[in-house]
This record gives sequence, C-alpha cells and structure tokens, in this order.
Amino acid sequence: MQPPQRRFRLLASISALTFVASGLAATPGAAAETTASSRQQAYSDAAAEYGVPADILLAVSYLESRWDVNGGLPSTSAGFGPMHLTDAAYVASLPKAEELVADAPAEDSRGDDSRTTVKAPIEQPAESGADPAALQTLDAAATATGLSKEDLRTDVAANIRGGAALLSAYQRELNAPTGADSDVAEWYGAVARYSGATDDTAAAAFADEVYATLAEGAARTTDDGQALALAPRATTPNRQWLNGLGLRHLARPDGLECPVGLDCEWIPAPYQELPGDDYGNHDLGNRPAQQKIEYIVIHDTEGYYPGVINLVQDPTYVSWNYTLRSVDGHIAQHVKAKDVAWHAGNWYVNSKSIGLEHEGFAANGAWYTEAMYRTSSKLVRYLALRLGIPLDRQHIIGHDNVPGIGPANVAGMHWDPGPYWDWAHYMELLKAPIRGIATPQGGMVTIDPNYATNQPAFTGCVKKGVPCTLHGSGSVVLRTAPDAAAPLLTDFYLNGTKPATMHISDHGARVETGQQYAIADRQGDWVAIWYLGQKGWFYNPPSNPAAVWSTGFVITPKAGKATIPVYGRAYPEAAAYPAGVPVQALAPLTGYKLAAGQKYVVGNILPSEYYRAVTFDGSSPGDWTVVRGEMTYVQIQFGHRIMFVNLADVDIRPAVL
Repeated sequence: MQPPQRRFRLLASISALTFVASGLAATPGAAAETTASSRQQAYSDAAAEYGVPADILLAVSYLESRWDVNGGLPSTSAGFGPMHLTDAAYVASLPKAEELVADAPAEDSRGDDSRTTVKAPIEQPAESGADPAALQTLDAAATATGLSKEDLRTDVAANIRGGAALLSAYQRELNAPTGADSDVAEWYGAVARYSGATDDTAAAAFADEVYATLAEGAARTTDDGQALALAPRATTPNRQWLNGLGLRHLARPDGLECPVGLDCEWIPAPYQELPGDDYGNHDLGNRPAQQKIEYIVIHDTEGYYPGVINLVQDPTYVSWNYTLRSVDGHIAQHVKAKDVAWHAGNWYVNSKSIGLEHEGFAANGAWYTEAMYRTSSKLVRYLALRLGIPLDRQHIIGHDNVPGIGPANVAGMHWDPGPYWDWAHYMELLKAPIRGIATPQGGMVTIDPNYATNQPAFTGCVKKGVPCTLHGSGSVVLRTAPDAAAPLLTDFYLNGTKPATMHISDHGARVETGQQYAIADRQGDWVAIWYLGQKGWFYNPPSNPAAVWSTGFVITPKAGKATIPVYGRAYPEAAAYPAGVPVQALAPLTGYKLAAGQKYVVGNILPSEYYRAVTFDGSSPGDWTVVRGEMTYVQIQFGHRIMFVNLADVDIRPAVL
C-alpha cells in the first residue's frame, strides 16, 4: 500500500470500488448457469454467434480472469465478469465509502527514526486510467451486442457475448480473417488490442501470454463451481497483425532492470535536494555489493496507475522500485536495485528489499487481473535469480508481513496487499508452488486454504461493521480454543487486551497462504500453532484443509530464559557503531512475549546491519556505509508479520514433534 499520506488522500480513488463490494452483492445476474457444462457452452455459443474461434475466446478470458466471476465485483481496473469488460465511469459514479482505516499513527514509509524530517503532504492524484478507451470497453460491447450495460456487468453469459463481440469487431477493423472456424494464428492483432495496452510491447506481451495458454491448455473449476477446459493447441501466431494497431513504441533504455519480453519503461523517481536540508525521494546505495538484498515486498497502490505514477515522480513524496498496471500488466521501474526506495515502513527491510506496487485495492475484494499476476511473477523471478533471493514466503513477502521498527510503529504499519491477494496462485506462477512435504509429526504447517472456497466473513470493506461481499481469500483466522465460536486471538499493539476482530484491516489473529508456523497442539481436526506468544487454533479437516503439513527448523528460547525479546529490525549492538555515527536503539517490541517452550519457524539467519543514509550528498559521518555488528539474528514467523530474535537467545532445532 502506498505511503502514509496516501492513506487518507487516496480514499476517493478507492471509495467507488469499495462501494461495489456491497452494492453488487445482491445482484442476481452474477449467478452461475444451471448445469456444470453450461459455462463451457456459453463460450461456444458466443464464439459461434460472433465468428470468433472458441479457443481464442477461452484463452483471452483465462488471461483476464482465469474464467472466474468474482462475485460480480470489479477488478482493480474496473473490469467486470470473466471477459473483464471495463466500466470505470460506472464505478466512479457510485457513492463514496467511509474511511476504512482504524485510528492509528501513520506509517513512515522510510521507517528510519534516525532521520526525522517529515515529508511534505501532497494533493490527491488524478484518477484517470491507463487509456480511457481501455477502461470503458463495456460501452463498445453494449453497442456491438445490443445488450444493456447492467446485463454485461452482471450476467455471465452476456459478459462472455460482449467479449466475443469486441474480439470480432477488432478483427474486422484489421481486415483479418473472421469466423468461428478461422485460423487462430490470424487473431493475434485482435487479441493484442483486447489487452487495452497503449504501446506495442505491452499489447504483444498480452497476446503472447494468450497464445502460450492456447499451447499449454488449461482446465479448472471456477470460483462459482463451473468446470471449464481448453485443450492444448500448438500454433504459430501471425504477429504481423500487431502492426495494424498503430500503437506507440516505448524506448527501452540501457540499464532497465526488467526481463526481455516484458513491457517495461523507465520512469525515474527523483533524487533531489529540498528546502530545509531535506531531500527526496529515495536514498543512493550500492546494493548488492555493499548490502545483500533479502526481500521482495508485494504492495498494492490504493490508487489508479496514472495518479500513482505522478506520486513517484514527486521529489517531496516517497518511492518504490516498480509499479505494475492492472489492465495489461505493464511495468514501470522507478528506482534501481542498487538504491534504497522508501516503501515498506521499516528501514532495515527497505535497505534489504525491492518494492513492487500493484495497481489495486486491499479492502474491497476487487480482483487482480491474471495479466498483472503473470507479469509480476516474471519480474519477481528475474529479480530473484539476479539477486539470489529464494522464492519462498520468507523472502517474497507482503507489505502486511513487514514488522514495525519499534513499539510506537506497529499499529500504523500497512496491511496490503490484503486478504484477497491470491498467494497460492502467485507462488505457482513463480514456479515455487506451495506443497505439503511431511506428516503432522513434521512439526510445522504451511497455510494453504482453497482460495476460491475459503471466504472469511470480513467486515468493513465499505462501512465499519457491515459485512464485506464474500470472496475467495488466502487468509485463515485463529481462535483461542478448538471451537468455531471461540474468540479470536489478541494482538497487543492492534487490540490491546481485547480479541482481534473480523474487520478487513485487522490481521491480529490472521495467517496468510504460504506462511509457516510451528504446531503447538492438535485436537481432532483442529490444529494450534504458536502465534504472538499464544496458541492459535484453526480448523483443518482432511476434506478441506486450511494448511498442509510441513517440516523444517524452529527456534525456542534457550534453557533458563523465561522470555526473550523480539525485534522489528536486525540492528547491530551499540559497540559496533563508529565514532560520529549515532547508535540506533534495538527497540524490542515489548508488547509481545516469546516465552519458554514456544516454537517459531526459522525463515533466515541474518547479520546485524544498519545502512547509514541521512544526507543528500553523504556528508554526514558514516553516511552511505553499512554498520555491521557481532550480533546475529534469526528471522521468525512470529505472527502475521515476520520478526527477529537474537541468535544468542535461542536454540535452533528440527521442528519434528
């Protein structure tokens, strides 16, 4: 999620979409057809009606939505239904939502209490989309089909017909072959245009993914229970049709850190002096030569792409490394890997991470397009290979997994990309799928619910206390006892002594797909894990598991230690700091207790480090250097967020029971 100032200023950007989460909940048109095969037939019928090869229609739809209905909710770029027909004007016309963020101190996205200069506030960014035509395709579909806009938004069969009509129209405008039995290779141009991309590389990248889906085939059951299949079909697309679209060609400058074949551009975040000895909006560095990069942090923007791009170019604002656009997966890079962007609210994590912002909203259940998931995963694989970052959930983390740097900062930390980001699917795309590799005797679990059918009863997506529209989620809630009616756990910094709630932003008793925890107890189909110093119970029946059995290594306090401190950053001991460089407090998170006998999964063994960067030109003593100490830390999955413990305080053991 974008930095603290945006928490309130981008509310207008999110509010229209959040309203849809409840406003469309009662819409009957999003219901499934009456038989298990009717959805497949709907694609065949629409393809025949509008003269589009059925396989092309299915493959395009798969890349937009994976054939899902998403409960009638719009995507992060205002797209509806399995064909992702966009209607940004309709979404923007809906009543505004209430403020969704609980009272809490704002997150400082730089996350460094050694530099106290406050960034200047900035005005609400523009809300326009990538290409106005790309965000209003539902109008063209209504004209082409004669169907009402409401039907195209809410009725699945109508939505599929609308997508077929658009593809047919695009093909005719290119004077390309049409007909349900026409050669799929000749549909490359129409498929590329369907992406909504404004440059040729983005359009080609989308089309190439569609044709890759054609070659590989696909089969899955949709989120509303419809079984669909696309048989593998090898073909060599005629890419010459792309030339007829008249799209601009983006320059690809030397040094752009993006894999060949992805649509990327360089939109630099400014490194600039500001009045009052201030500067923005990132820090210079020499990574990974000077400091190893350990993490890739997944964010959502809480705003639309153009406004977000405006923000990152403002020297008085903060920064991140990449922004990804929803409609077509287009990527903009802003900060090089060697430098330190201000994005995660924790200076230790910032100095050892790359931050990716994805166009989208955490609270409202709006879904992320398959096109964006795919380009994001390819970018992350490229970065991970280049920088030596493991492709697991200890290193590929959400902003919601980043800890506060000290007790005063925990409550204000952001919680994006939220419970509707599909981590299981994302890890599959990263070619690092979540797998169970043990029995209960392995001593650990990896959270892995069925995303489509796991629909926690969150509240507050639009108005505090009001249920959110049920939607697939990778989140599992934890209770104080093996009973569905038992209270939720307590997070001291979020809830004090009260149980956590089901409010959408309250992750005080919530675990996320891919996170790993040590088993504390079992009763029947209920499993307890160690979480924030407590036993947290979740229901895990074999017929519908919320987690898979795993094994690995865990920490436990050394003998004789009743409790040990946990930290939000892995800073060196005081003796490690050279003369002239202020000592940074270790700042244990005293509201959390890690007691004797408890176990937490080891994520990494890390050196104690502090990257000193507080002036524009590096003129302060010790600036642009890394302070390293004798202390060594163990990264653990302590709660919803990762945290750190001193290696000297713990024993590391196999997790086996």
